[in-house]
Amino acid sequence: MDRAQAEPKPDRPRDVSELANLLDSTARGDRAAFADLYQRTSAKLYGICLRLLGSQAEAQDVLQDVYVTVWQKAHRFDPARASPITWLAVVARNKGIDRLRQRPVQVEELEAAAGVQDDAPLAFDIIDRERDSARLTHCLDELEERPRAMIRSAFLDGATYPELAEREGVPLGTMKSWIRRGLQRLKGCLEQ
Repeated sequence: MDRAQAEPKPDRPRDVSELANLLDSTARGDRAAFADLYQRTSAKLYGICLRLLGSQAEAQDVLQDVYVTVWQKAHRFDPARASPITWLAVVARNKGIDRLRQRPVQVEELEAAAGVQDDAPLAFDIIDRERDSARLTHCLDELEERPRAMIRSAFLDGATYPELAEREGVPLGTMKSWIRRGLQRLKGCLEQ
């Protein structure tokens, strides 16, 4: 049997358990566990960074930041809230988006990072008119918690409206209304 057939596929219960144990050991300062965690997950996280940033050099820099954060914040991992690889992917995605925010804002990059869909022209118009990422961040922070979280999930984390509606336990129409009202308030802030 060749090696590819002998290795378990990612996200099997054993793999999830092993990664969770490695994160737990990392949280306690175990360097060997951290090295093993890096070996098992770095290719996937590098792929996330590369896809977001489009630059190998930037992706490598951000990947280093990702693992510094993992080393410092592994104690925050909660297996009841997410699988280990999901938690790690979120850290990588957030670090990649942070790097994008440091660049002069380019609409195409934000669209790619956010997974903006054709049915969201309002957000598209906002981003097109306002190219200053610091201002956009400021205006997002001015929103109430729920609309801010839903807008970030939809446009920065790539969650679909149906996924958000299911997660929040509300009808799809209600989720769309929440996001649309939040985007209207965001637009008002950006136009001031």
